Amino acid sequence: MRVRLDFAYDGTDFSGWARQPGQRTVEQEMTSGLTTVLREMPSLTVGGRTDAGVHARGAVAHFDVSSQVWGAIPGRSDRDPGVALVTRLRGVLPADIVVRSATPVPEAFDARFSALRRHYSYRIADRAQLLDPLRRRDTVIAHRTLEVDAMDQAAKSLQGLRDFGAFCKSRDGATTIRTLLEYRWRRHEDGTLIGTVVADAFCHHMVRSLVGGVLVVGEGRRSATWLTEVLATGVRDPWTQVMPARGLCLERIDYPDGEDALLSRDQESRAVRTLPAGVRRSPR
Repeated sequence: MRVRLDFAYDGTDFSGWARQPGQRTVEQEMTSGLTTVLREMPSLTVGGRTDAGVHARGAVAHFDVSSQVWGAIPGRSDRDPGVALVTRLRGVLPADIVVRSATPVPEAFDARFSALRRHYSYRIADRAQLLDPLRRRDTVIAHRTLEVDAMDQAAKSLQGLRDFGAFCKSRDGATTIRTLLEYRWRRHEDGTLIGTVVADAFCHHMVRSLVGGVLVVGEGRRSATWLTEVLATGVRDPWTQVMPARGLCLERIDYPDGEDALLSRDQESRAVRTLPAGVRRSPR
């Protein structure tokens, strides 16, 4: 049977999600905790592989387990196995990881390939005196006052199905075509700037590079149309820095309902992405 885990973590002291020799990672801690409870090592598939220092409020993963092992989780109690698993994990996981729920799902569910949308946020404080010291681990300080309206205008201009090669760290054999569903900036009531970035999927360093691009616009050093010009070149511009990881948080992942919808989405996600006819692909 397949089990979905919904969980959150403070990424500050992790070297990202993926297991790495000699490094403390979220996958390593999660696998260790589950192995202690299940008495067998599960293979975790995650919906968003975060980099070192990136946080998550709405992370999702899945693993497969036999019905016998699942049924044995509550022990002698009459608790639901999912409820019992969450409780028992709370006793073995470190304080910077919290599992919210453990739910049986259809076999067609895949935490990675079934995802419809991934929602990220990014926090910037451009008035250091207003920075909440309790949020210093998830907020980046900007050294100039930022014009949020210009940032928002530039961000919205990048929405749609596009080749984001200029904002991605290239990987052999991987496409950089993505559908950016939403990219907005607003100033929160506490004075912090909050960026919202939503896409069907992201390529490596894409979100932090998109934030670095609008930061230059917010500082007034580039116009609001500059980012679309960079996008068209397909080449990373030295002005579009990769922003620090600590300001980034995976907020939520959306999935379709029903086994047929899950299967359909899985096929779409695995297919090679292409641009529509007539849309020019960015040069390499």
